Amino acid sequence: METTFFGRYEHTLDVKGRVVLPSRFRPPFQTEGGYLTPYLEGCLALWTREEFERQSDLRRQEAATGRAARNALRVWSSGCHFVEVDGQGRVAIPQRLRDFAALEGDILVTGAIDRVEIWNAESWNELMLPEEERLRTGELPAGAAPSES
Repeated sequence: METTFFGRYEHTLDVKGRVVLPSRFRPPFQTEGGYLTPYLEGCLALWTREEFERQSDLRRQEAATGRAARNALRVWSSGCHFVEVDGQGRVAIPQRLRDFAALEGDILVTGAIDRVEIWNAESWNELMLPEEERLRTGELPAGAAPSES
């Protein structure tokens, strides 16, 4: 069964580098753990086992296209870390991944349909506040078509 993640949750990274995973995100990770990877725009992605395998297959196929794709695969896979949810619903984030995403203090845990993303709160705001304003004003991003209601 495919899992869909959505929503935005404000959390704080504890002194041991752990974050509480929102309860609605926990079920697929409590039974099989998950895979935490560096991701685009400087956040971390938390993948279910099933989605991680799918992403791995896609990246392996892309790696056959050239050096840049192979290097992207190397960065992604070498930064990957298997995680488990503890009894309090927390996930421990290794220091190298906390450094990659500049995680400390206030963070955001967001659903991104096929993955959970973990963001430095300031980085999220810098990137997303302009996008939220575009949505508020009805400005369409490049290439987006208006929906017909």
